[in-house]
Amino acid sequence: MAANLKSSVRNRVSQQEWQARIDLAAAYQLGEIFKWTDLIYTHFSARVPGSEDFLINAYGLLFDEITASNLVKIDKQGNVLDDPSGMGYNPAGFVIHGCVHEARPEINCVLHTHTRAGVGVSAMKCGLLPISQHAMLCQQQVTYHDYEGIALDLEERQRLALDLGKSSKAMILRNHGLLTLGETVGKAFEMMYYLNCACQIQVDACAGGMENVLRMSEAAANNTARQFATLDDVTEQKSWPALVRLLERRGINYKD
Repeated sequence: MAANLKSSVRNRVSQQEWQARIDLAAAYQLGEIFKWTDLIYTHFSARVPGSEDFLINAYGLLFDEITASNLVKIDKQGNVLDDPSGMGYNPAGFVIHGCVHEARPEINCVLHTHTRAGVGVSAMKCGLLPISQHAMLCQQQVTYHDYEGIALDLEERQRLALDLGKSSKAMILRNHGLLTLGETVGKAFEMMYYLNCACQIQVDACAGGMENVLRMSEAAANNTARQFATLDDVTEQKSWPALVRLLERRGINYKD
């Protein structure tokens, strides 16, 4: 059945879309490994190359069930263009991801998570603090969006896009979770990795009392952020291929 579905989808999409499907499915499988899941209720998306359409998970599948051929394709209005599983998609996924893809046409991948550490920091008045090297890859470009309820209101899209801004690659959704974006799946994934790690470090550090938390100097924080910016290409050349090899070693059939 899986082989037939793969063949059917592969034969009706472009080579570029099939690669985008493979990369996005890999991100979902890696999200399972890194424990970024929240049952069936979070979502990653990738733009279909050369279009305003995007791919997202079928509503009801766990991360480790997601493959290249069972992703749902929807257009900028939220209309389903291709749904091999017949399960549809989470409406909140369209509100959040559709908004970002429309507002930021240079972005090709958006990840959204509800990890304990991410939600924990999202509930802190101080936001993400400059207290770890991990934080410095993303802290200076993190933006914030106040909680309005479950993301089902289409009118929230405009406010979310405004809060995200034109250059941010990371956002903390207050009292909700984390959002990262990138020109590629690999870049969005690595940003989420560092943002989530920074949140976990902050939660752990704050457990000892805020009076014991040491912030970096502004000069050190700025210097570290500049250094990370020079390593941007490493994501595509080294980090993402290494993550894909992890899936291959484990025999995970995300390409199906």
